[in-house]
Parts: sequence; C-alpha cells; structure tokens
Amino acid sequence: MPYYCAEQETLDRDSIEQLQRRKLAALLDVVRANNPFYQHKLGGISFDPLSDSYSHLPFTTRSEIQADIDAHPPYGTNHSCALSDCVRLHQTSGTKSGQPLRWLDSEESWSWCKTCWSIVFRAAGLRDDDVVVFPFSFGPFIGFWMAFDAAQMLGNRVLAAGGMTTKARLQYILDNRATVICCTPTYAMRMVDVASEESIDLSSSAVRMIIVGGEPGGSIPAVRQRIETGWGARIFDHAGMTEAGAWGFECVESPGGVHVIETEFIAEVVDADTQTAVADGQPGELVLTTLGRSTSPVIRYRTGDLVVLTRDQCDCGRCFARLEGGIQGRIDDMLFIRGNNVFPSAIEAIIRQFSEVAEFRLIADHSGGICNLCIEIETISSAMVAGLEDRIANKVRDKLLFRPDVASVKADTLPRFDMKAKRLVHTNRSG
Repeated sequence: MPYYCAEQETLDRDSIEQLQRRKLAALLDVVRANNPFYQHKLGGISFDPLSDSYSHLPFTTRSEIQADIDAHPPYGTNHSCALSDCVRLHQTSGTKSGQPLRWLDSEESWSWCKTCWSIVFRAAGLRDDDVVVFPFSFGPFIGFWMAFDAAQMLGNRVLAAGGMTTKARLQYILDNRATVICCTPTYAMRMVDVASEESIDLSSSAVRMIIVGGEPGGSIPAVRQRIETGWGARIFDHAGMTEAGAWGFECVESPGGVHVIETEFIAEVVDADTQTAVADGQPGELVLTTLGRSTSPVIRYRTGDLVVLTRDQCDCGRCFARLEGGIQGRIDDMLFIRGNNVFPSAIEAIIRQFSEVAEFRLIADHSGGICNLCIEIETISSAMVAGLEDRIANKVRDKLLFRPDVASVKADTLPRFDMKAKRLVHTNRSG
C-alpha cells in the first residue's frame, strides 16, 4: 500500500479521533494566545478540546473572513505570527463581491501544506522517478503551488508549464517525458481535444497518472472515462481550497471517492439550513478544521461543498472518512428548476456522456421569478450536430426530471479554461 506516513495513515477510528483532539488542543493554545481573529471569535467560550462536542465551537464562514480583511486591510487578523514571518501569500479567485480572500503562511504552515500534498501524491502511487508537470500559468491563486513544492520536496523533477499555448504544452509534456500531470479536469479534457486536432497521440506518451482538482469533474464517471481514454492514463481526484489547503485525496484501491486527511483535518457534515450534524451517508455541507496550519487556521469552516461522508475502513487500509463521489457540488450553485434541486455537476455528468460535445455552458434565466435552464453546447465537428440537442435534453429529462433548452453555438464561441472552469451564468437575477 502506498503511504506517505504509514504510522498515522493506518490508525483505527478511535486513534484518529484521539490524535485530532490532541492536535486541536495544541492549535487552540496557539490561536488563543496569538491570533486576533480567533481571540475575538472564541473569547468567553468554554471548550475542552479533549472531550467536548465540536458543536460548542462557532462556525467560521467565508463572509466573516472577508469582513475581517475589509476591516483590517490588506490581510485581516487571522494570522498567529508577525507579518514579517509570513513567507507565502495566496488568494482566491474572488468572492461574490468580487474581492479575493488573501491568505498568508509562515514557513512552518507552508511546510504543513506540503505534507498534506505529499499524502495526496503517495496515495496515488507517485514514484521517486516520476516527472511531474503543471500545465498552467502560476499566479496568486493557490492552484497547484502546494503540489509543485511538495513534489520537489519528495525529490521529483517538477516542470512548470506556464506561458504556453495548449499545443506547446503538449509538446513540452512529450519532449520531457512527463509521467504525472496536475491540472483541472476541464484542462485535461481540453488537452485531449487539442491533441486530436493536432494529430498528437497522447496514449503513446509517458504520462501514466493525472491528478485533478478544483472542480467536481474528477469524480464524475463520464468525465473520468473521457480523460482516461484520451490520455491512456489513470485519473486521481483530489480536493483542496485556499483557506484550508489540500484536504482530500483518491487512493489507488477505491476510485470514485475522496478521503479526508483526518490526521490533519477534522471533518463534519451539517445540514446547510439548520446547521446541525447529519448522519453518515446523508448529504450535507462539509465543515473543516485545519489542525496544522496554525499561522492561518480555520476552525469549523463552512466550505459550501455538498458531500456524502462515510467512515468505513477502505480497501486501501485507511480508516479516513471518505466522500462518496467526491465533492458533488457547491451549495450556492444549486438551481431550483421546475420543482427540482439540481447541481451543475449532475448536468455535467450527463453532458460528458456525449462525445460530440467539446464544451458547454449553463445559462440560468431567472425571469419572472422562476429558473429556466438553457444548455449551450459547442461540438467537436458541426457534422455531428443533427439531433444532438434533443438527445441531450431528453437525457437530462430522464435523469433529472426536467427538460432544458439546448442550443448549439458556433465553434470557438465558448470560453476555454486552464484552471477552474466557470460554466454557470445567471441572467435576470435580482440581488
């Protein structure tokens, strides 16, 4: 079995929970002494980390953190050391208000972030001789920065592939005999499409593994199949976020789900409306507590991710909690269409079954106080369009119980994405 830290990754449930409690106690000692944001949030709260229910602690929300940054620019007060001790700055791609969250890390916290990514890599079977390529332009968005540094720390050759066209990146991957790619599912598919256009045979490349993240697609069967067929390589999903770091990974033995790194995170699942815990196996919002990123921690952070969590021991030998089907969608992306709650990931799972579709976009029209959905599709070849719109609309109707409008658009109309894809557009929406 591939482990980064076998001693901790093979703990049983009771031992995991005891370790989490000890690490939480140490974290709370740090933040109560040094972190102004959590000093204010936790002031006056009596909580024994070794025995009390986590529900005694308040949730942390993204809007709270953004308000703190707005009140104390440019970084807010959620840091447990002097700003001069912070060596890394990353930021999100933006909030609904358009302002990004800025996130600081000390050398110690960044080292913890690299440890988490090392667990992701080893669980996927990363070997010492693997050559890892990162095919996108690096910016302040955290993207795969942690992965880049972690792979280098593990002794692997790492290739930055920014500032290139997709065609040039593909040639770069082939020329350097890269064996592992880290990117979004969208871009992995985009590279397959460009390779087909340029008559590049990806299946004969040295690439054997693609680790994806940033979108639900990595655990959607139709997306996985398209990527694995196009590349002739195994896909691995992973999960992470600027505010928490890399917190989830897919193991070799059980594809189609994501383990939480429970030695470094506490995972809870709550009802998004009532904010009370839901039973294992029931859908709800994922809540995370970071246990080692003490410079800029999050405690009971509402991620906004919809998940179904189970805690049975996996075939990989770990007792880490597992998110069945990975992240199933964003709570705030849920659409209410003709009496049905629908997540964009469920629609993508259907669209990706049609190999003729190169790219798509969802237009949610809220005219008249109701939501109507139009799916715009761009096909690989215009010769394949006949009847495709009806077939997609009927498939959505059969699976999701409503029939959307489906419209074909001209080639190169829809945007392409290197990083997180933004395929959902709202129109005529108040507020």
